[in-house]
Amino acid sequence: MAAFCWEGAAMVARRQRILWVDDEIDMLRPHMLYLEGKGYQVTPVANGHDALELVDQETFDLVLLDEMMPGMGGLTVLAAIKERQPNLPVVMITKSEEENLMDQALGRKISDYLIKPVNPSQIFLACKKIFEARDLERGTAVREYVRELDRGRLGLSGRLGWSDWVRAYLRAARWELELDALGEGELREAHHAQLVTLNRQFGRFVADGYADWVAGPGGERPPLSPEIVAARVVPPLAEGKRVALIVIDCLRMDQWLVFEPLLAGEFRIQTEAACAILPTATPYARNAIFSGLFPAEIAARYPQFWQEVQEHETGLNRFERELLVKLLERQGVGAKRVQYAKVVSRQDAEDFRRRVGSYADSDLVALVFTFVDTFTHGRSRDAIVAEFAQDASGLRAHLGTWFERSIVRDAIREMGRQGRRVIVTTDHGNIQVRRPARVRADRRASSGTRFKFGPALRGDSEQALVLETPEHFGLPGGGLMKTYLFAREDFFFVYPTQQHTYERILRDSFQHGGISLEEMIVPLATLDPA
Repeated sequence: MAAFCWEGAAMVARRQRILWVDDEIDMLRPHMLYLEGKGYQVTPVANGHDALELVDQETFDLVLLDEMMPGMGGLTVLAAIKERQPNLPVVMITKSEEENLMDQALGRKISDYLIKPVNPSQIFLACKKIFEARDLERGTAVREYVRELDRGRLGLSGRLGWSDWVRAYLRAARWELELDALGEGELREAHHAQLVTLNRQFGRFVADGYADWVAGPGGERPPLSPEIVAARVVPPLAEGKRVALIVIDCLRMDQWLVFEPLLAGEFRIQTEAACAILPTATPYARNAIFSGLFPAEIAARYPQFWQEVQEHETGLNRFERELLVKLLERQGVGAKRVQYAKVVSRQDAEDFRRRVGSYADSDLVALVFTFVDTFTHGRSRDAIVAEFAQDASGLRAHLGTWFERSIVRDAIREMGRQGRRVIVTTDHGNIQVRRPARVRADRRASSGTRFKFGPALRGDSEQALVLETPEHFGLPGGGLMKTYLFAREDFFFVYPTQQHTYERILRDSFQHGGISLEEMIVPLATLDPA
């Protein structure tokens, strides 16, 4: 893994941009000229509505915000800016020294405040102080990141076990959040290159070990999807505790790390990592969670609950409650009272809000939420969503804003108020796909983007894992010629016919089903009410 030398990278100097919001902005022209003379680029606006439009559309390094404005006041604008960009520095400028006002402003994390009247040098010094502090913080982070890459390179030089890969991916995920906060676009590109290298090695690790994991205990193996309920839900139930199992479809570890601080004040949280089974697709991995079985075992034991469809996956998850009840029976806690709900639409959310109080007497509440999956896949279908989620960083930011006011957060908090231990996990994550992988198949092959099955599928072994013995991976066979393909790294499958059309549609979309850190290493969090 090659280290990235920031100090030696070519950089083009960029003027730092300041957004100045004041209803008397024309009277501040001399101040703006002074700042321009110091090398800053100043954009003036006269009201909060225009300011918020610009914050949505453009990139700024600092906001100078008048507190006393007609219409939308400064504190309201401040709250809206922080909702959109929590790390954007804001300097509040006010005529009032009222203590309560400053408490409100400081509580919303302003970087500084100035009392009117202000002269140009005061404004300049306030800006300079913030920018120099951020430059120092950024420089420290860059040096630490370079050291982290060197440590990671040394740490990944030998044969790694599951816990090593979890530590490596958690480090990478936390650095992604750090780079988001610092706005380090260039360094984020280097970080992506490191993730590509990590995923290449992780793909080999999975290919070498997955069949042994499925075969059963022995050596160091990850906690797999079928083991989550038995390991995390059943023990507290057996002790007489009430439990909630919350499955957030298609949730990545880095996204959970954004959600977690929004719950920390109300819960003691322990986040571990589980391993999503292959294929990392909802019908397989989520049924595995609720049944405690691999797909081949579900098909053999409960054929009425399993049908491996090719085109439409929705029917494969109709029996989660029934599978969960049978799992609890096998685990010796079948007498427990169980409530199950799946929230897919806004109407489902409203129905859940009305019913949630009636769940209080149940021993186990199992909830499935699909909004993250819907939003993630919406990127490839909707140009507006694609604009919001151009990359993993943008997707994280918007999911974080959504989660803060979501039915999912409300449900977790309500489960805590009911005195439950809350287990939060997912069926699989997702990865932004960038490179096409050509495959050959006949019309009987399934249509997946990151995994396929069918007769005699063929693909490049560097781009996809070819599996000709499905039972070794706990998957239904169904024929001597049945083959599975799992995309490695950030590849996505295309056929030679109409290849370029599907490349345009799929490139840079978020997909799942294959083998990558982002799809397979998933959060498994235990939340106890504080």
